[in-house]
Amino acid sequence: MVLFLTSSPCDDNVPEGVELPCIFDVRNGFVENLQACFEPGMSGIIIAADPDNHEMNDEMAQTFENCFAYHDMPLSSFTLVDSRNEEELPRLMATAGIVVLSGGHVPTENAFFRRLNLREMMQEYDGIVMGISAGTMNCASEVYAQPEEAGEATDPDYERFIEGLGLTWVNVLPHYQKVKNYMIDGMRLFEDVTYQDSHGRVFYALVDGSYILADEEGTTLFGEAYAVSDGELYPICGEEEFIPLDE
Repeated sequence: MVLFLTSSPCDDNVPEGVELPCIFDVRNGFVENLQACFEPGMSGIIIAADPDNHEMNDEMAQTFENCFAYHDMPLSSFTLVDSRNEEELPRLMATAGIVVLSGGHVPTENAFFRRLNLREMMQEYDGIVMGISAGTMNCASEVYAQPEEAGEATDPDYERFIEGLGLTWVNVLPHYQKVKNYMIDGMRLFEDVTYQDSHGRVFYALVDGSYILADEEGTTLFGEAYAVSDGELYPICGEEEFIPLDE
């Protein structure tokens, strides 16, 4: 398996004349590394984060299929999996060269993945996996479900640590450039919530355009990123730089 753990792989700065909402972000060698393991004509699937939001899911699937084609990685097929066809996932996984895990609300997506028995199916999968935001977070063995919606930070029943797909030991916090100053339930998301949850752990806060690549050679972080551990945050990698990560 080749695993891409992205914050967001998308670039909204589309060249003039290109009729697409976004393309893939070429910074930090992302497109180059993806092309290196892409085989022409492979099929793909994209698994929704919210299985019942059909309109959004259809739009998302079309957007990413177009991104692959724009960067000279046309797929022979690209099938969306949500509540309308979830029973087809085992058949689709058997032939898929790439599986994209959508962004969204981490617990909602995690529950859908459990319903699909995706963790078990992934143990036999040896293609490319691309996680996007929540999809990336749910790839971990133990997922840190950073509170996101109102009430989650103060709810004693909200589970911040849940079982994930078991594809990586890495816990990613996506969109750091956007959410670093967020407030939730009257608290600072990072300083008052996430820092406290980081004792004895390491979370990797990625800005959009940064990503982690894990394959048989190891786990490598590309682009601007920060480590959150034992109540502190510190920079560990810069734009257009890369570093190996050790468990």
